[in-house]
Parts: sequence; C-alpha cells; structure tokens
Amino acid sequence: SRDNHYPEVNVHLGCPYLFIFKPFLLLTSLSGHVPTGLKCHPDQEHLIYPLGCTILIQAINTQEQNFLHGHGNNVSCVTISRSGVYIASGQVTFMGFKADIILWDYKKRELIARLSLHKGKIEALAFSPNDLYLVSLGGPDDGSVVVWSIAKREAICGSPAASLNVGNATTIIFSRCRDEMFVTAGNGTIRVWELDLPNRKIWPTECQTGQMKRIVMSITIADDDSFFFLGTTTGDILKMNPRTKLLADTGPVKDKFSLGVSAIRCLKMGGLLVGSGAGLLIFCKSPSYKPIKKVQLQGGITSITLRGEGHQFFVGTEESHIYRINFTDFKETLIATCHFEAVEDIIFPFGTAELFATCAKKDIRVWHTLSNRELLRITVPNMTCHGIDFMKDGKSIISAWDDGRIRAFAPETGRLMYVINNAHRIGVTAIATTSDCKRVISGGGEGEVRVWQIGCQTQKLEEALKEHKSSVSCIRVKKNNEECVTASTDGTCIIWDLVRLRRNQMILANTLFQCVCYHPEEFQIITSGTDRKIAYWEVFDGSVIRELEGSLSGSINGMDITLEGVHFVTGGNDHLVKVWDYNEGEVTHVGVGHSGNITRIRISPGNQYIVSVSADGAILRWKYPFTS
Repeated sequence: SRDNHYPEVNVHLGCPYLFIFKPFLLLTSLSGHVPTGLKCHPDQEHLIYPLGCTILIQAINTQEQNFLHGHGNNVSCVTISRSGVYIASGQVTFMGFKADIILWDYKKRELIARLSLHKGKIEALAFSPNDLYLVSLGGPDDGSVVVWSIAKREAICGSPAASLNVGNATTIIFSRCRDEMFVTAGNGTIRVWELDLPNRKIWPTECQTGQMKRIVMSITIADDDSFFFLGTTTGDILKMNPRTKLLADTGPVKDKFSLGVSAIRCLKMGGLLVGSGAGLLIFCKSPSYKPIKKVQLQGGITSITLRGEGHQFFVGTEESHIYRINFTDFKETLIATCHFEAVEDIIFPFGTAELFATCAKKDIRVWHTLSNRELLRITVPNMTCHGIDFMKDGKSIISAWDDGRIRAFAPETGRLMYVINNAHRIGVTAIATTSDCKRVISGGGEGEVRVWQIGCQTQKLEEALKEHKSSVSCIRVKKNNEECVTASTDGTCIIWDLVRLRRNQMILANTLFQCVCYHPEEFQIITSGTDRKIAYWEVFDGSVIRELEGSLSGSINGMDITLEGVHFVTGGNDHLVKVWDYNEGEVTHVGVGHSGNITRIRISPGNQYIVSVSADGAILRWKYPFTS
C-alpha cells in the first residue's frame, strides 16, 4: 500500500497469509445529495466529504486522501467542530433500526465513539462553539432532537424536534457564541432551543413568521448571533432574530431563486453566499438580497464551505462537482469531479495504462490514470450507457445504450462518428470489439447477440444469434477473433463460433451470470454471478472443472484476468476487491475501500493498477499487489 495510514495487515485465515490492501487513490467526488456534505477543515488544508458509507479527508494542495470507515450504511450528514479536533457523521439505516452517529478524532483519523439513539436516519448534526456538546436531529421516522456530551460520550437530553401540527425539522445550527443555544428548522417549523444543563432539559421557543408558511432547506447564523438566515424551497430568504424570535426581513421580493435556496453561508465581512437548486451561486446582502456577484455552476448546489474567513470558498453540487471560488474575482475552478450515478463499465485502451474510460448514466468519461484528471466527457442526455469498449486501433470508443443504439465516438474530441440505430429491441446491455477492428459484437436486453461488420462508411448486421432468453451481461472475444463467449442473466454462457456464426458450446448453471473471462491460453473460461461461485469451465466441451466460493455475501459483478493468467481479480456486492491465484484457486489479497456494490473491475495493461468502479459513483485505483 502507498497509503501511510493503511499499513498492510497480515490476517491468518488458517490457510496462506492474506494481505489487506487499500486504494492507492480514490478518483471520485462527494456524494452530491448530502446537504452541506462538503466541509473545509479549520486547518484550511483539507476538504472532508462523504462518499457512500465512507468519510473522505482530502488534502487540497497534494490531493493525498485518507478514509474513515465505520458506517454500515450511507452517510447522511457530516460536521466538524470549530476547533477542528472532532468530526461527527450520521448515517441512514433501515426502518426501525438504530442509526449511528460516529465521533471521529481528526488528527488520529480514528473512531472515538459510536452514539446510538435515533432510528432510521440522522438528518443533521452540529457542534457547540467550544466543543462541549453535539446536537443531532433524527429523520422523518424519528423526529427527535438530542444533545450529547462530547466529554462523556453520552446523551444529556432529548425532545421531539417539532410540534405535532407541523412537518419535520430537517436542518440544525448551533449558536456561534453560546454553548447553550441552537436552532432547528424544517417544514413549517423554526425553533430556537435553550439547553438547561442542571435539569437535563432543552426548552424550545417557536419563531413567529405571521401568515408566512415556508419549508426551510438551509440555515446559517451570523458570527455575533445577531441574526440567523433561512433558505426556503420557494426561493426566498428569511432573516430571523434569535433573541426576539421574530422575522426581521425577507427577500428577494421579485427574482426568487429557482428550485429553492439549497445552501446559504454568512460571511464575516457581511453579506451572504447563496446557492440555488438550479446551480446559481450569488453574493448578496440583506434586506434586498439582490445579486452583487454571481456565477452559474453545473448541478444544484448542496454545500458552501468557507476556507478561513471566506476569502476563498468551496462549493459542492448534486452532480458531484467541487468548485473552488475566490471571493474577489468570483470565478469558478473545477477541482474535483466524477460520476454521480452508478458506474456501469470501465475499460483500458489496448496496450496502455495511461488512460481509461468509464461510463455511468448519460456520461462516458476518459481519465488520465496518474493525475486522475478528466480528459474528456461525452454526454447523451436522458440515456443510460451500459457498456463501452475501445477499438484496438484506439480510433473510436464503442458504447452500448439503453435506447437500443450503438454509438461510436472519437476518443480525443468526443465527436460522434456513427450510430447504429435499432441495434437491439430492449436496449444494448453489453458490447465488445474484435482485434482487427472490423467487427462489433453486441448483446441486448432481449437476449440476442448480434455481430456487426464495421466498414469505413457503413455498419452492417452480419448475424443475429438468438439463443439467450434474458439480457446479455458480458461479452469476451478470443484473440484470433474466431470465437467469443457471452454471459447472460438467464443462467447460460454460450461460446459462439464467429466464422460460421453459430453456437459451439453452452454452459448452464443455477445463477444469473454477471461476468466471464477467457484464460489467456483460451482453453478455459471463468465465470461468476449471483450465486457467488467462481467456476472454471472447459471451452472444448463446456464441462465444469472447478468451483470456488467467491464471496460470503452478494453477487460477483466484475472479473478480470492478467495477460499471463497467473492471477485474476473479482469485485461484487460485498464491496471487496479480491486478488486470486488462478492455479491454487485461493485469495491472495483483499482490497477494502469501496462503500458501494462493485459493478466492474479491470487490471491495467502491464499489471500496474487495478481499477474498480461501483454503484455509488466511485472509481478506485489500486496498486497491483504483485511485481510484474
């Protein structure tokens, strides 16, 4: 492992020694849908944000990453104490089960305490100004607010967050000056709370907004506690006085913020930074709230976090973009981006590990492996890309789409080269290319395998092979282009003769096949799927040679084998990357880092890296554990 915080660990399992290894780098961006999920640490050197079940600490200048693992389900909120000593994060869980809050030590990067009281979901968290208390807000099924003692790591008191005749409270903020006051707000409720420590009680006071009924999305408070500001779904801002509990002013009167005020921050110099659900970021002042400075970003804004006094700040959006903005020029710089939907496929060009391409939902993206920079983004709106492959000559990216089309793009410019319309009836689910660049083999949702002849100007259907009864999940082509194997969710793998265009052999198993690989010598194939078994099969007669227990929980969705055939890798719903010895049939290394189901996995040409992608939008690059 290259990561100093994760030394290699030997775990003796009774058989050989097993190495636990960690991601070399996580190429990803924040979970865009977590409100105020992006935080800048008070040391001004690190960004902290959630990704699935993991909290990521990333150095702003060096891009060095550390991971905080501890949550059993997706993180729903994260906060940092004003001193920077503590991080607290809350999670979602299943209805009726307790949702954990985890208190972390920032310096040691380790778990201090697990606080369990709320059920279902932790909606929001806030630290008191002197790190004495943590206040937590339960989700819709819980509806309570709880104050925790940081020193004793226990609950002091709790109360229902909102009265019975209004909706749920969804946001919370602590006073900037006093450890005994905080504010909650949500659907028709705004409350200022006072902590009575001797009696272990919290006392709420309803704030009066007259005839005005609002659903609050975001909240911020002035440094001197003189006022707090609330962003609403209707696109206006309420300014409240915490002492009188009365509305001071509201605005803007005319040009309200489209799709609501989803993020809001007070600046020390006066004025507000306001982010809308439509991606507009503005600087404005009370009482007019008219834009003084503004910039349009991509995706609805979910987080605004200040670096220092606010001379520079970072903005997170729903599309998993992180922008850095200097206050003086108010120009955005995109510093991190990634997929914000499940990543469906990953592929390296032939013979090079410098680049790789991924696809998720409407995007195909090409990445530079070492710098983790996005080099190209190809977008087809309102569609989903299920699979991609590079032509061996590197001149095109062939992609499979759910509208039944095959699209080919130029890998340098992203220009659309050609489209094969109506390639499959129920969407194209898998794709592969031959090494002579003359054919494309596609699989569809209806189970057909189609062979396409690709010319300079034309794309012609050679044959439709109709044997699978359900969607084709994976296609691999033999090196000499005379044979291919297709895996399907109907429980069959079929080996096809690409010269005579007919079936050679069929493999049957009680599983939904998700992945298949040829051994480099091409006399055997390995398969896996929902039955968690890894099976070795003879290509000649389709007989099973060996079965391995591939996972203890969940389907295996991705598999790849080295060019030498000595090792192969798997990944699936257990979130683990496993490196296997092909001949021994034993796991040599386990990679811990994903917080979502792994969907696909590849070994880079030259065996330098393993790249795995998952359903939470993450792309993880691992150092290949063996020297090639």
